[in-house]
Amino acid sequence: MALLELKDVHTYYGAVHALRGVSLKVEEGEIVTLIGSNGAGKTTTLRTISGLQRARSGSITLNGKSIEALRAHEIVRLGVGHSPEGRRVFTRMSVRENLEMGAFLRKPGPDVQDDFKKIFGLFPRLKEREFQAAGTMSGGEQQMLAIGRALMARPKVLLLDEPSMGLAPILVEQIFDIIKEINTRGTAVLLVEQNAMMALGIANRGYILQIGEVTLEDDCKKLASNPKVKEAYLGV
Repeated sequence: MALLELKDVHTYYGAVHALRGVSLKVEEGEIVTLIGSNGAGKTTTLRTISGLQRARSGSITLNGKSIEALRAHEIVRLGVGHSPEGRRVFTRMSVRENLEMGAFLRKPGPDVQDDFKKIFGLFPRLKEREFQAAGTMSGGEQQMLAIGRALMARPKVLLLDEPSMGLAPILVEQIFDIIKEINTRGTAVLLVEQNAMMALGIANRGYILQIGEVTLEDDCKKLASNPKVKEAYLGV
């Protein structure tokens, strides 16, 4: 049984058929990446998994439990964390308050405080900025905060949407190192990333999305050496 699995998922925005029978899975311990051009359906896939967008048909399961009909907060409670495209931090709140929002479904106590320590260990810069308003931080710091906020829910699988967008190359490498560390600590990752080369370099498996359909899936090493993938997404 896969940790997370989508089968024949169709999602619409009004009359627009955004996902056309998407099927994919994420196993425990994996990093899986979704690759595709703008408008291919990558963000819609993550939003559909996390309940922000409702699938019209198909199934989504987490540890074998159907979640496609659940509300977003119920899906978080079951173990899906989501760091959205554009970071979406609460700009007027402090770093600590943003992280507290990530734990809003949990009872206050020692476990939550332990997770604050873990997040600050993973992102020392956030500890330095603990009481600073999130809106005054750099893009890279806000990205760290968005990921840290998602982790405060203790997810089984973490959905990451374009974590390197708008960041300087040195920060991109740092973010990808952190993604690998998160995975090493036991959290599966479903990664949407514009930097296909970097994504294929850290993921176990990948799916190519085109106009809302999965057109190719394979081990990431094989995808990275596929001539069509290299030409379309890797600039080779």
